[in-house]
Amino acid sequence: MTSAPMSGRKAQAARNDELILQAARAVFTADPGAPIAAVAEKAGVGISALYRRYPSKEALLQKLCGDGLKLYIEVTERALADDGDPWEAFAGYLRGIVDADTNSLTIKLAGTFTPTEELGRDAVRASVVATDVHHRAVEAGVLRPDVTVADIALLFEQIASIKLGGEERTVQLRHRYLTLVMDSLRVPPAHRDLPGPPPEDEELSARWWAPQA
Repeated sequence: MTSAPMSGRKAQAARNDELILQAARAVFTADPGAPIAAVAEKAGVGISALYRRYPSKEALLQKLCGDGLKLYIEVTERALADDGDPWEAFAGYLRGIVDADTNSLTIKLAGTFTPTEELGRDAVRASVVATDVHHRAVEAGVLRPDVTVADIALLFEQIASIKLGGEERTVQLRHRYLTLVMDSLRVPPAHRDLPGPPPEDEELSARWWAPQA
């Protein structure tokens, strides 16, 4: 059986919701103190349309972080379901979390709103599955036993802080440094070519100059 297609009104509401969430992520990870009106402007929707879906900035932040937690759980559970090579399953988890970029939400939005009970439950579940995938890799003898779950959490945040150039360049650099990190975590150490070229001096220095009008 297939779901009945949404009516024009419902389809438009769904599109607006997606636009709002994409805009909210971009706006609030750049500036957590930005007003909710900035989200409506970036999404290209009226402020009334936004408020019909999210009655407050708090509700919007709760939704963003709730979706991020659910994505984190999904990626981690997928790694746990992988019965293949233990290291590749753990590496797939690391790459999946970096690509999901849920840690950008943690870096910018932690402590800026009141978590709901549902967020609390999802946070507990995320912790459980992260611990499970970590312990499985240690028990398989492929992950350094002196590395903790908290170590990995902070490594994710360090990698999420890498933002240089456009989106494609940022993804490329994050995977370059993730590969370096994975080589330091693996037992025995792995050595292979790093993804993408290293950052150029010009790329680093350009961050200090405001774009010219």
